[in-house]
Amino acid sequence: MMVGVTPGRGRAARRRSRGRGEKGLELNQPVLQSDVAVPPALESAVRSYLGHLAVERGLAANTLSSYRRDLRRYMAALAGRGRTAIDQVGEDDVRSFLAALREGDDEHPPLSAGSAARAVVAVRGLHRFVVREGLADADPARDVRPPTPPRRLPKAITIGEVERLLACAGSADSARGLRDRALLELLYGCGARISEAVGLDVDDLDRRDPAGGVVRLHGKGGKDRIVPMGRYARDAVDAYLVRARPQLNRVGTPALFLNARGGRLSRQSAWATLRAAAERAGLADVSPHTLRHSFATHLLDGGADVRVVQELLGHASVTTTQVYTLVTVDRLREVYAAAHPRALG
Repeated sequence: MMVGVTPGRGRAARRRSRGRGEKGLELNQPVLQSDVAVPPALESAVRSYLGHLAVERGLAANTLSSYRRDLRRYMAALAGRGRTAIDQVGEDDVRSFLAALREGDDEHPPLSAGSAARAVVAVRGLHRFVVREGLADADPARDVRPPTPPRRLPKAITIGEVERLLACAGSADSARGLRDRALLELLYGCGARISEAVGLDVDDLDRRDPAGGVVRLHGKGGKDRIVPMGRYARDAVDAYLVRARPQLNRVGTPALFLNARGGRLSRQSAWATLRAAAERAGLADVSPHTLRHSFATHLLDGGADVRVVQELLGHASVTTTQVYTLVTVDRLREVYAAAHPRALG
């Protein structure tokens, strides 16, 4: 089965745009809320940029919220330095902001390298945008590099631990138990992000393949991809669709995973489902991304090509996927050290 990735905004991005006002921003929500008065020209530049990210780039609501929060702090810093328009900003302003992020102040604790890097990425994107739109002649953030966070290897659990987790997903005698088992089987069986799983509609599934079927996941940036579902996940989803979803579907929603009121299951509820199953299984520090990390690690351990895993995960760059190969190499070192007669001195 070929793995497909569909560029463009797709249905997921259209779904995210519902309920938004002009330029994709939430209705009646100020772009910037700060104790420092932000000059209108600065706020206008940020509003235009956030609108671009929402409409043209199709960024998810959570990502937009992070950009808005980081740029709110940046605008307050610029206003504090006497800047009233985006074309007045210089490289010293950007570097001063980065230093303030790392050092903290009376109102903000110091940020980690990773959090500061995220904020600098938002700032760099803003300045690239205003230059491209003709709102400024030069890009003062071009030579300001985000701090490099320490490399953290993704945490995966063993296949045996995955099986324990899935066995504790819920009772097959209740609609909620069948739903929870289908959700967790799909998260691990497809390597889906939790937002992708709860964003699925019934029509996104094709269960006709005897090997398990396929599912269309709506990923970041509005990019859709088609991935195999696997027989275990398909069987769990089938059981949920036949025996549980009709009981939950009180309002006729197309969503695959429903809550007790018949609406689409939220990310928070899906997170709580996983956390409860992990507690019953006696597993600590398990998150939705733990299942995604485990999906990728187990594929590579089984001999899958890193490019195939990249497509399955929906990574734009293979570099992002290659971090999982480091986990596999560490596992090989452990096996070598334990098994080879001359591995240890």
